[in-house]
Amino acid sequence: MQNVETLHLPVVNFGNPVANNIGVASTDLLPSKQNRFKRLFDIALSITGLIVLSPLMLLIAVFTRLSSKGSIIFKQQRIGYKGKAFTIYKFRSMFVDAEKNGPALSSKYDMRVTKWGRIMRKWRLDELPQLWNILKGEMSFVGPRPERNFYIRLIAKQSDNFHLLLNVKPGLTSWGMVQYGYASSVDDMIHRMQYDLEYVGNKSLLFDMKILLYSLKTIFLGKGR
Repeated sequence: MQNVETLHLPVVNFGNPVANNIGVASTDLLPSKQNRFKRLFDIALSITGLIVLSPLMLLIAVFTRLSSKGSIIFKQQRIGYKGKAFTIYKFRSMFVDAEKNGPALSSKYDMRVTKWGRIMRKWRLDELPQLWNILKGEMSFVGPRPERNFYIRLIAKQSDNFHLLLNVKPGLTSWGMVQYGYASSVDDMIHRMQYDLEYVGNKSLLFDMKILLYSLKTIFLGKGR
């Protein structure tokens, strides 16, 4: 059985009167009724997505299997709500042993990505298995993208504020993703984090809807990577 760890980061000043009172052990930032509604929305939409998109996901699974050797589903440990680790699921878009030399961020011309993987990433099809993470309550549709412990510790050496992102559930999409996009370096991750901190400090259901609309536009235009 996989060991599940909880990442503890120091409490620091956010520079925002609302977020200054946030600690990793704090409660959710939304009022309870809105929080319940968001959870119900996540459950309803993830179940609908898993059912409606099941034929597409089966087709993706077949193409993933035929594209290169390796498992269909890629699993990786990420850090989520309140610093708790969980396993994130994706359709495998890279060759086997892509990180045999250690953790590495994906870049625009990443040679570790398969041809089929590039197609999936362009339309973000590789992210569909995360509907299961959402249904399980480990993620939400909207929230800061969950990072690996390895990169969180690198970010924490340069910024004191990453722990604030752990006060909300990680998401399938985020304000940072739609405004900044993918990160190819730790510096990119820190820049993108500023948008996610903005989300944490101004979290609302209306903001979630705005992010979802931006994300749908990105998917329909095939601007993923």
